Amino acid sequence: MASDDTQPNGRQPIPPGKRKQLQQLFAHASKQAAQDNFDYATELFTTCVLGDLNNRAYWQSFLGNLFKKYKDNRKGVKLASLRTSGERASLKKAQLQKHWDKVIQHGVEILKLNPWDSSALQAMSAAGEELGLDEVPLVFLRSAMAAAPRDVELNRAAAKALRPRKQYDQAMACWQRVLEAKPGDIEAAHAMAELAVEKTITHGGYEDAESSRDVSTAKHAADEPDERRQADSSIHQLERAIQKNPSDMASYLELADVYFAKEDYAKAEETLARAYEASGHGDDMFEKLADARIRGIRKQLRDAEAVVRKDKNNEDAKAGWKVLRKQLNQKLLESAEHRCERFPNNLTYRYQLGEAYAANGQYGEAITHLQQARNDPRRKGLCLLLLGKCFERIKQHRLAMDSYDGAIEEISDQDLVNRKDVLYTAGSLALEMKDLDKAEQHLSILAGMDFGYKDVAALLDKIAKLRDNE
Repeated sequence: MASDDTQPNGRQPIPPGKRKQLQQLFAHASKQAAQDNFDYATELFTTCVLGDLNNRAYWQSFLGNLFKKYKDNRKGVKLASLRTSGERASLKKAQLQKHWDKVIQHGVEILKLNPWDSSALQAMSAAGEELGLDEVPLVFLRSAMAAAPRDVELNRAAAKALRPRKQYDQAMACWQRVLEAKPGDIEAAHAMAELAVEKTITHGGYEDAESSRDVSTAKHAADEPDERRQADSSIHQLERAIQKNPSDMASYLELADVYFAKEDYAKAEETLARAYEASGHGDDMFEKLADARIRGIRKQLRDAEAVVRKDKNNEDAKAGWKVLRKQLNQKLLESAEHRCERFPNNLTYRYQLGEAYAANGQYGEAITHLQQARNDPRRKGLCLLLLGKCFERIKQHRLAMDSYDGAIEEISDQDLVNRKDVLYTAGSLALEMKDLDKAEQHLSILAGMDFGYKDVAALLDKIAKLRDNE
């Protein structure tokens, strides 16, 4: 369970009420944009993006509305640079003071007059990286590159942003454009070589290879040209089908499945993002897109865990894992909230929402939803166990113990993992509350099941010593 309720770099989770308001506002903004009410839509989208900085869909729609407003002229209004001079000065001041939220706020005002302003977009991308945003920094850079696709510094910045997100082909394409503009660029040449190796390791599955023979075997196993050709052919056919009928959701879903099979989560997510737009922001497609993002983060987490297992002293890898873990918890929360809004009487979704709030450290909200979910007899025990942990987190020990007592009655020995967990957790809390009889009862049952479980033996010794001193 999360130890705090902050997101990476100190950002606070968005309260559920605010998130719902933003979603409703976004839906209204999208309707206004579709009716070419560009200025009104811009103000609505502005509230959305500044209310949820990490929401890629909000930023894409904010920029897309402006692109359409200015008819893709790649320069915005006349004299845009002059008219935004005040905001530029404020943006630079915010950069120097490392007020990253303000960098983005001033950048938004500049983009309203020129959504292709490369200096503002680069500054916003850098601020987004500092704030620990997920894919939003890339949204800014891609918008800038739409106006200047061969700009050396833009491509350099994009390549550096793409690499940690494991979008190797796109990163190499950016470095290639740098080399075309500046032949012999040492940084670009080195980065291209490193990316080629990283791509081979990541997509070839060589992380755990212990010898050159292992690598050779893995390469041979991965060398399946027939399957690759078949997949490429399927992608080509499905893209043509989508082009002919952009409203055919089945083709998008089938294409996403092809990318999932290849473990190309970025492409799968991109495909489902297109489907979400084509569906008119339909609920079903939103959930599939959210699931794709979750799967992608989970893959990154597995990769990070593999690095940490191999090098336990790699502090950068540990820090990266923590960031990814928080990102995953936040995405799971957003997905669970959406499902509960759609299906308020579904107790499975209600439990998942409570679990997601707990993982994000929002224990009060978690308790509210778990108390509803415990009416589902299929997971009553798990609800009570998690309820107890939430109550314990907010120092409501008596309520926590009542929940643990209920969980012990509900969770059978067949569910060994959770049975051990609840006995240990209840016994530990009882000991903290000086209820030696209850502590000894629960921990003795646990010791009979697994004497080596955590520090149960030491806790029983402690209870014995306390009794001797009574």
